[in-house]
Amino acid sequence: MVDLSADEEDGAHHSSESKDDQSSSPNGSRTPEDEFSSVVDIPDAAFIQATYGKCKLARAQEDYISLDVKHAFTKSGMKNNSEDSESEPDEFKDITPFTPKPQTLRQRMAEETKTRNEETSDDSQDEKNQDIWEQQQMRKAVKITKGQDIDLSYSRESQTVKKFDASVSFPPVSLEIIKKQLNTRLTLLQDTHRSHLREYEKYIQDIKSSKTTIQNLENSSNQALSFKFYKSMKIYVENLIDCLNEKIINIQEIESAMHALLLKQAMIFMKRRQDELKHESAYLQQLSCTPETSINNSLAMDEKTQWILEEVESRRAQRRQARILSGNCTHEEGTSSDDELSSADKIDFQKSQGDILQDHKKIFEDVHSDFCNIQNILLKFQQWREKFPDSYYEAFISLCIPKLLNPLIRFQLIDWNPLKFDSIGLKQMTWFTSIKDFIDCSMEDSKKEDSSDKKILSTVINKTVIPRLTGFVEFIWDPLSTTQTTSLVTQCRMILEEHSTCENEVNKGKQDLLKSIVSRMKKAIEDDVFIPLYPKSAVKNRTSPHSKFQERQFWSGLKLFGNILLWNELLPEDILQELGLEKLLNRYLIIALLNAIPGPDVVKKCSRIAAYLPEKWFQNSAMRTSIPQLENFIQFLLQSARKLSRNEIRDEVKEIILILVKIRALNQAESFIEEYHLDHLRSVIKEFE
Repeated sequence: MVDLSADEEDGAHHSSESKDDQSSSPNGSRTPEDEFSSVVDIPDAAFIQATYGKCKLARAQEDYISLDVKHAFTKSGMKNNSEDSESEPDEFKDITPFTPKPQTLRQRMAEETKTRNEETSDDSQDEKNQDIWEQQQMRKAVKITKGQDIDLSYSRESQTVKKFDASVSFPPVSLEIIKKQLNTRLTLLQDTHRSHLREYEKYIQDIKSSKTTIQNLENSSNQALSFKFYKSMKIYVENLIDCLNEKIINIQEIESAMHALLLKQAMIFMKRRQDELKHESAYLQQLSCTPETSINNSLAMDEKTQWILEEVESRRAQRRQARILSGNCTHEEGTSSDDELSSADKIDFQKSQGDILQDHKKIFEDVHSDFCNIQNILLKFQQWREKFPDSYYEAFISLCIPKLLNPLIRFQLIDWNPLKFDSIGLKQMTWFTSIKDFIDCSMEDSKKEDSSDKKILSTVINKTVIPRLTGFVEFIWDPLSTTQTTSLVTQCRMILEEHSTCENEVNKGKQDLLKSIVSRMKKAIEDDVFIPLYPKSAVKNRTSPHSKFQERQFWSGLKLFGNILLWNELLPEDILQELGLEKLLNRYLIIALLNAIPGPDVVKKCSRIAAYLPEKWFQNSAMRTSIPQLENFIQFLLQSARKLSRNEIRDEVKEIILILVKIRALNQAESFIEEYHLDHLRSVIKEFE
């Protein structure tokens, strides 16, 4: 037997070292390493060395099982070895195995059974936890009082009743506080309820909309035809836009050429009138001077003035002859427009206009009627509106049509002159009637009573017609021409009154047009009105050049006065009164009347002034005095009536009284009748009261 005292000493030594290691940890506590070593005891180096020496000694004594298979041994030898090993002390029991021992079949079956039991216990634990959670939720729902024991059939465990601590103090509670809290809670609940109602209504609407959409999709039997139509419409609109983009340049060029031609003609008339007025006034001024003054430096001017005066007199003679042939014997000198062109200028104007109109016709010669005829274009969109009204209105076609038609309408307006009395009206134009018919068909559609197509015509007028009309007003219109003014007023009245249903759309264009009209009339008053004042000795003779020139200029100014007041109901009253009464009547016409000799001619001029005044200004039956701007005119009438009454010219006095009554100057008329004892004229006043 081997002496193992040394090994025991080594084991004791190892045991003491492990105890020392344990005692060396601070505070005598076990560290995680200590806990790990308690589970798996890893031998130290000394122990391993002692074990190695013992095995080496056993090999030397051949007390082991040889690995050599050729080595023969007997049962007795095995028995002896087994007996020796049994007699040996159990020194290897403390050796920790490094790998687990293989398990037997019985052990493996026992382990699987244990695992199933553990899983079953885990499931029961989960069910128990679920029962506890449901029990807690049910307590919250029914607001179980603290400490109350209720058996919910899920668990037999009773709830622990908490004891009330009397030492805890609570804030004071009153009825008002409780009421306030309840009201607050009620308000919150009501708000929540209303929010839920809104959401509910929204959901109901969404459901209805979805059902409608589904029904529409189910009812649309032929989607292929719809797709084909939309595709053809898309191609058509693209081709139309390409065509108009190409032709708009030519349209602008022709439009500019026609405008320049009309502007040139208007400038010729204006310059000629101003030159004639300047030279005739200078000539008459020379006649009023002494012979010594008229001779100095006047030869060259006399030749030019003589030529101009001869031209003027020739045109006047032609107009006078034409009036005699027409039977117009009430015409007054100075009221003619004097817009005759010379033969050469007339031929040149007609030739230029003909060339422009010829080029105008060639613009759309190579274009199919579906892309240049407004009626055909609107027919395409009308088919869309009839077949698929929802998509038509959702695409806002009513906003696109005016832009598409703009070049074509401008093309038709190139030869349109709103200043000519024989000019075709907008209502008679083909584009106007086509758009009107398109709108009427839209209004007949019962599915779209508030159709946006009814705004197409007003938008076209606002975007296309009014800018062109404004150009005529600013550059071509002559306010002294009654023919041009009457025609222009007619066109503007139709545009601004009959299409005032969409005020927001036409408001800006309307304001721009009216501002241009007012500005042009102010310029005419400042540049074209000139009434000279001569000594009464020079104008006493009605056949003298001074008297004729003064008469022509007065009637020219009075004609402008009447043209300004033609804009009644289109322009505001205050603007008309400022232009017609303050700037023209009081500043020019009244001064010329004061310088005239009282008589039938003066009364005739005053009657014409009163005839131009709008009746709307004097419709108030309670008026006893006229408007303030007519005060100077009223005083002149009273002054003329006094002079005529002294001369016993009763017919003219009665005419003046009628003028005073018409302009509602009733107090002044009654005072004059009482002053001059004209009782037979009181009936005239009573007729107007």
